[in-house]
Amino acid sequence: MQTLHGNGSSPSSRAGNQSRLGLHSIRQHGAIQRWPLALLFSLIALAALPALAQTQAEAQYTPPPPPPPAQAPTEAPVPPPAPRTAQEYDQLVSRIALYPDPLLAQVLTASTYSDQIPEAAEWSNQHANLKGDKLAAAIAEDNLRWDPCVLALLPFPSVLNMMAQDPAWTQELGNAVLAHRAEVMDAVQRMRKQARKYGYLQPTPYNTVVETGGYVEILPVNPAYIYVPVYDPLIVYGPPAPGFFMGGAIRFGPAIVIGAAFHPFGWAHPYFVWGSHMVFFDETPWVRGWGNVGFYVHPYAHPWMRGPGPRVERHASGRR
Repeated sequence: MQTLHGNGSSPSSRAGNQSRLGLHSIRQHGAIQRWPLALLFSLIALAALPALAQTQAEAQYTPPPPPPPAQAPTEAPVPPPAPRTAQEYDQLVSRIALYPDPLLAQVLTASTYSDQIPEAAEWSNQHANLKGDKLAAAIAEDNLRWDPCVLALLPFPSVLNMMAQDPAWTQELGNAVLAHRAEVMDAVQRMRKQARKYGYLQPTPYNTVVETGGYVEILPVNPAYIYVPVYDPLIVYGPPAPGFFMGGAIRFGPAIVIGAAFHPFGWAHPYFVWGSHMVFFDETPWVRGWGNVGFYVHPYAHPWMRGPGPRVERHASGRR
């Protein structure tokens, strides 16, 4: 017979309860010990997910194609021509030095577009039947693509033909204007003074000849009427032979009438400032040179507005 204690339980029942409690405690303690390990494994798995995703992305990644080969370096800019002697410049300008200033300004600037001269000369010859405003209208209607200073010479077929028939001279003159304009203009002055010294260069009913500040200017009597002089450079720049009739050494072609319709081509007011070696069109200096030859556009007061599309031909040709 078991003896009951104050709590109503026998020693054996208490021992059993303690055994069960101890076993539960042991199980609970084991579970507590296993929980941090499970958490650690979970954290490790989570940490590995980005690397796994990156590995999968790398497996699917297609690299872009490589760049094309580098372009070969462009050619070095062409250096300007070396300066020539004063005598060489004199010879270069001798055939045009006695042109009236407005026409000479157009010839010097147009020579810098020497590649456009032959085609312009051909067009001018083919449109011999057009003059004055009708010629200006044809230039616009045919949508000609040349520079305005080349278009300015279309009323002067004899000048364009002279330039087109000697392309080497025209290109040489243009290069000299671009690279050594001061020397070119000084040569013009030397030749004019030489012709004046020997009595060939004189005022005429077509042009006035004045010397201002040591510079000889040849100016049209009427700016709207331009007369092209015709002369032999081997004669007019040297002393006349005994008995030579000097009055016939310089002859003039027919008048070329330049009205307001030609103002878009620089005929509003072309002139020189000889002391500064400057060419002006419409009160604005023309500053095309060797360094900006590829992109210079002169800001004419009455700009030439080309139409869209290519050049066209709308007029019957008639050779001069």
